[in-house]
Amino acid sequence: MNADDMNTTSATTAHDSDTTWTGMVAVDDTALAVTDTGGPGIPVVYLNGAYASTRHWQRVIAELGPGYRHIAFDERARGKSKRATDYSFEACMRDIDAVLDARGVERPLLVGWSYGALLGVHWASRNPTRALGVVGVDGPYPVGWTDEAGHDEIRKVFKRMKPLMPLVRPLGLAARFSAETHADLAIESHLLHAALEPVLDGITVPVRYVVASGEAVGSRDDLQEQMRKAIDPLLARNPNLKVSAKVGSNHGSVLRKDSRAVAVVVREVAALERPGR
Repeated sequence: MNADDMNTTSATTAHDSDTTWTGMVAVDDTALAVTDTGGPGIPVVYLNGAYASTRHWQRVIAELGPGYRHIAFDERARGKSKRATDYSFEACMRDIDAVLDARGVERPLLVGWSYGALLGVHWASRNPTRALGVVGVDGPYPVGWTDEAGHDEIRKVFKRMKPLMPLVRPLGLAARFSAETHADLAIESHLLHAALEPVLDGITVPVRYVVASGEAVGSRDDLQEQMRKAIDPLLARNPNLKVSAKVGSNHGSVLRKDSRAVAVVVREVAALERPGR
């Protein structure tokens, strides 16, 4: 990476009556492509799926409209962001902090899809006085493969996908790193999901779920529905957790087909904000 890649650069475009900032935010040995619509509205920070880019949020942002400050960014080696040497979950957590610091955001409302929802609840758990709340779009669910047989299956899947990765990157199904790194991140994600229960039990900010009801392509039996049911005991124990919407789409299509429902739940969490909270 050259020195120019590490600079925080910006460009502005018209966004209704506000000014949209687009640029690169430096963090560690990389730089993230960030868009911030600005304005006085509640800052909504969008957290992508594991290999996705900000393009998946376009419909949700359009549904919410200009009354909010929309901040979206591509994770490392996704979308327009640069490659890095570290793609771990903790690196992603540092990226959230870097974007918030660079854009001067104190109290965000975090909206995450899939892996992004896992990032959102962990960030809120670590920053309970700063997080306005979290909207989890079909996630996070406290279940994951922790056995070596399951991890071997993940490795085999990504090995088979390797030739297809350049083709599926535009769909948010792959990033610009190796198939082996994809597998490592998926395994880490499974372990983090399996250990999620204490995080959700202890979270003190509003967390609202948008739960998809369809089975994803390639999912076996009713595996995803069983994953979704894993939050039921947590909903009973922690009043800060709530399923606000259950929609008919599946995990991969929820942002495209049910963007309106996601926007409704974002408004629900935003309405919980009170002066002095």
